[in-house]
Amino acid sequence: MRIIIVSFLVVFSLQLFAQQDMQRKFQTQFITAEDGSTIQLPEGTFKLSKSLWLDGKKDITIRGAGMDKTILSFKGQTEGAEGIKVTNAKNITIEDLTVQESKGDAIKTQDVEGISFLRVKTEWLGKPDKKNGAYGLYPVQCSDVLIDGCEAIGASDAGIYVGQSNRVIVRNSRAYRNVAGIEIENTLNADVYDNLAEDNTGGILVFDLPGLIQKKGGNVRVYNNMVKANNYKNYAPKGNTVADVPPGTGILVLATSDVEIFDNTIVNNRTYGVGITSYLMLEKPYKDEGYDPYPTRVYVHNNTFQKQKKRPLMKNKIGLLLAAKFGKNGPDVIYDGIPNEKHLDDKGNLKEAYQICVKDNGAATFVNFNAAKGIKNMNQDVSSFDCVCEKLKAVELLSIGID
Repeated sequence: MRIIIVSFLVVFSLQLFAQQDMQRKFQTQFITAEDGSTIQLPEGTFKLSKSLWLDGKKDITIRGAGMDKTILSFKGQTEGAEGIKVTNAKNITIEDLTVQESKGDAIKTQDVEGISFLRVKTEWLGKPDKKNGAYGLYPVQCSDVLIDGCEAIGASDAGIYVGQSNRVIVRNSRAYRNVAGIEIENTLNADVYDNLAEDNTGGILVFDLPGLIQKKGGNVRVYNNMVKANNYKNYAPKGNTVADVPPGTGILVLATSDVEIFDNTIVNNRTYGVGITSYLMLEKPYKDEGYDPYPTRVYVHNNTFQKQKKRPLMKNKIGLLLAAKFGKNGPDVIYDGIPNEKHLDDKGNLKEAYQICVKDNGAATFVNFNAAKGIKNMNQDVSSFDCVCEKLKAVELLSIGID
């Protein structure tokens, strides 16, 4: 028995020393990397206890051996919140690796000009939980952002999140069992296409929120995505904005302008397929004088909606209202009906410069909550929204030459 115990302790000690050695090796690579170099991470699963931080570098590639071959596990992380953090940098590529179980955000990049995530997975294992990290892929205050061929699973806020950034492409990626699958927040010039958002609370969100450095987002195109069965329970910590997202949300536009949603397949999202709402619908106070809480120039067209005859998920005020009004025949597109009164014409309709347009979506159904006049006046008259907005232009990433 003593021999067995001693053998176990020897093996355990060797494994611990090996893990500590890899931690030191990776940290050294991140700290000493010269501009223009590649940080090569080998195949294997590596248990790390501290964040890996790259700061002030240019033209660096962080490369694994493959999405499912190089796995960085931060389970039991003791120092730092992120798995990988990149700051104050230019032309950085992260590719072919997985980050698991970080204490906070899996991969955060801040103040980076030219950041590419290629074939990167972020995940929290097991049943989704509010204790999971908030964000999987998390570029914030960045420019020229490319997220291509990535996966994000189990984030308690957003799996793929781009915030306060400019010139963004999110494509060919999968977001699964996050609260928000893909979220574009206070961000200018973004294209979100050819993605799968499945089994999240909300599939794809386009938000402008108050109190942030970059006040206004817009010029966001969401197209050619599969937005499927986003009916998972909302497990975000209380107080987070996404905690108010109704389970059963396909695509939600909140308080932002110049958004075009087209050629998407929006399937079996039980509460609604596309929602367009003001920040006022959240009934939360804000003190940001530069913030505009109203959505304007939102164009929803040429999408395919499919829905099973089931009641909306009644876990939120919106779901309860829709279930009470429509039973199993809930609408595909909803608008809260809270306009900026300064944007209305003499007939009480939005002026052309501020229109919400819902057109050519097959047999999709629509409801205007008319919340400005009291929700009891909700109606399905789409005639005031049967219009056309100017189509938005494709995004070109200047730093990395991609469109």
